[in-house]
Amino acid sequence: MATAKFNNFTNSKNSHYNFMKNILVPVLFLFLPFITKGQYLTGIASRYSDSFVEWLFYTEDETAEGELKIRWQFQTDDFTEWDYRIGETFGDIKLKWKGKPDEWELRGNNNIISARTLWNGDFREWRITNNSISLTLKTKWGNQWDEWQLRDDHHGQFTMYTNYESDPRDWIIVDEMDADISFEMKMMMMFIVVFNSSPKQ
Repeated sequence: MATAKFNNFTNSKNSHYNFMKNILVPVLFLFLPFITKGQYLTGIASRYSDSFVEWLFYTEDETAEGELKIRWQFQTDDFTEWDYRIGETFGDIKLKWKGKPDEWELRGNNNIISARTLWNGDFREWRITNNSISLTLKTKWGNQWDEWQLRDDHHGQFTMYTNYESDPRDWIIVDEMDADISFEMKMMMMFIVVFNSSPKQ
């Protein structure tokens, strides 16, 4: 009788172990990229006080950092191509048409995100899209460039504002977007804000 109970217990433990090994572990690895990308960016600041060619991203745990910088470091007057990296996530942002600063394209993590002004020559309002979801990002107060937000909250809320009034070197990010909004779409919104709100120097 004791032997039968022991065998039942052993079989139960083995089936539990097999479940963990064969089912649960692969599922956890499947979701690992989403878990690691779950950190929210809470801020972005220029690396140098007198230059806007390199930016640092800050996350909620305040230990992980990323960066956004112009691609051609020795041509500090070329603002047409940028690279970003946060942990293992990276990509690039480029002006889509030479000499037309009203349309940008981001490529990263097998995603392509486009940003375009709603009206020619008006850089206060942008359409951000991945061709299935479109968001409209705009300055909150007309010609003031130190606070940006989404026009509507159909996919959650996203706001950026300067840490100090009228100082474009340091930004607070409030990200309350739905899970269906990719990190790349958020990155494009962050880029549009800092690029259009800071001097080109």
